[in-house]
Amino acid sequence: MGNILGLDEVRTRNLAAIEGAFAGIAAGDAEAQLANYTDDFVLDFPFSDPPKVVNGKAEGLPYLSGAFKVFRFSLTITEVHACLDPDRLIVEFTGEGSYLPTGAPYANTYIVVFDFRDGLISRQREYFNPLAAQRATGALPAGG
Repeated sequence: MGNILGLDEVRTRNLAAIEGAFAGIAAGDAEAQLANYTDDFVLDFPFSDPPKVVNGKAEGLPYLSGAFKVFRFSLTITEVHACLDPDRLIVEFTGEGSYLPTGAPYANTYIVVFDFRDGLISRQREYFNPLAAQRATGALPAGG
């Protein structure tokens, strides 16, 4: 039983890293978000068109800082799925906010596979509807 308790402690610590990252996102603060990631993290967006991979803090900081100049939103966890490996969590969440240049609403639903190393996020594979951002920016008409 002690081993199971240890696994739960690891998962709890890892979930705290996700919550810390989400607080940085809500504040529009890329540095606060990335304080919860390893220096060599991989951020993978397989549903983007084209698919995008962001590698490490050196690439991630300008990428996220740029995104926060045009989008502001908060994320709400709806489900957490524990995996056999305590350093992996699958998390479902929703996002709500706006596209700052026009104030257009932004909403999306996400499923993300998070991997951790030493209590920090080392990989994030993010599945979401890329059309929601295109609608918010006006690049795609509503209902398109």
